[in-house]
Amino acid sequence: MEKGDHKPTLTAPLIQIREENGLSNGSGGVHEKGFKRKEILEEVKKQLWLAGPMISVGLLQYFLQMISIMFVGHLGEIPLSGASMATSFATVTGFSLLLGMAGALETLSGQAYGAKQYHLMSVYMQRSMIVLSLVSIPLAVIWANTGPILAAVGQEADIAAEAGQYARVMIPSLFAYGLLQCLVRFLQTQNIVFPMVVCAGIATVLHIFWCWILVLKSGLGSSGAAFANNISYWINVLLLALYVKFSSSCSKTWTGFSREAFQNILAFVRLAIPSALMTCLEMWSFEMVVLLSGLLPNPALETSVLSVSLNTAATVWMIPFGLGLAVSTRVSNELGAGRPQAARLAVFVVLAMAITEGLLVGLVLVLIRKIWGYAYSNELEVVNYLAEMMPILAVSNFLDGLQGVLSGTARGCGWQKIGAYVNLGSYYLVGIPLAVIFAFVLHIGGKGLWLGVICALVVQVLSLFTIAIKTNWEQEAKKATERVYESEVPVAVVS
Repeated sequence: MEKGDHKPTLTAPLIQIREENGLSNGSGGVHEKGFKRKEILEEVKKQLWLAGPMISVGLLQYFLQMISIMFVGHLGEIPLSGASMATSFATVTGFSLLLGMAGALETLSGQAYGAKQYHLMSVYMQRSMIVLSLVSIPLAVIWANTGPILAAVGQEADIAAEAGQYARVMIPSLFAYGLLQCLVRFLQTQNIVFPMVVCAGIATVLHIFWCWILVLKSGLGSSGAAFANNISYWINVLLLALYVKFSSSCSKTWTGFSREAFQNILAFVRLAIPSALMTCLEMWSFEMVVLLSGLLPNPALETSVLSVSLNTAATVWMIPFGLGLAVSTRVSNELGAGRPQAARLAVFVVLAMAITEGLLVGLVLVLIRKIWGYAYSNELEVVNYLAEMMPILAVSNFLDGLQGVLSGTARGCGWQKIGAYVNLGSYYLVGIPLAVIFAFVLHIGGKGLWLGVICALVVQVLSLFTIAIKTNWEQEAKKATERVYESEVPVAVVS
């Protein structure tokens, strides 16, 4: 064995872990009659402590692209259309895929942390970085040909060319985004969240400066915004990497670069692919709704209103998104630690929080329905149409919140393959076909497209909820422990 190598002892087999946590009788320290109020309140605190910062991180990362588009908007209609189209194309063909694949870390890293096999987290993160970087190469080729692809599907030549240039310049951010998601999941699954908020905040504030310099002062035009994206994403990656390297909080989980990261890559891919499908199948369906709106009568109005509706939904969705990340961490940690009833409690608590949040946000959306449109347009037709859409948005937001936390539960348990099948059936066998029927057969228009989405969400929520209710949590804890211990060989640290 080389100098610096070490062999972690794989102690605490399944029975030992269960006995240490009082699980020999399956109680997990919780009375069979129900959970204690103190335990419920403690779980609420833990989830809010995780969800709040993760909501902030999600919003700050989302603001990067929004800020870039806002600066490009001062350059004219063609640059704005090109940058907006390139951003949408990049999200569909790159960012969503990498975001989904990184979801595999929520299972692996979270369960390893719960099992106190901290050295595995370092290996898992490095392994995911290798896989996501390799996947980014063919995605970069697609981005390099954005212009011809958009032109081939019927987009106007000048807008397609502008979008193509924007996407080509933004290729370095693709690789940064993959690494960023790996670092975020690495920290998230060990409950280190506030440093991510600080790093994302610094990157976002600096992004405003980069955009001002590169878009308005340098003469680079819309390409300057793409350059700014590259710089900001890489700054965020660098800040988080330095934190992981030098912070005492990561001293147990960051054990240096290891050759083991190059082993068992296929095992990671087998979890990462359904994780990516689970995320992408849902995100792509919303983009498809916007595309379908362009085929409706008065496509300019329909597309504008659907785009505003999608942006509104994406913004308020950051709240259940944060809750989903929180419950994913809590469930994976507790299952890895051999505490199935604590994982079950986390699911019930987050569902109650999602219902409360959905009702409150839905109420706000309904109350502001008559004035929200003025934030995007001065045309009365757009404002009135959006006012009719807002109650539908409120319903979809409520359901989207429930599916968000149930999807987080699925990632925490390692149910990505099941989630992928559920999303495929919900959106492409139910949602999109019904959206087409409502919009083009029953002539309900854009509202019909969104009603199709609501039908998909209903099926998705009912399916995932049924799976969660019928879950044998004792068995899930056993699977988690087996996943942690059976995947490991001695670690060789090379630096």
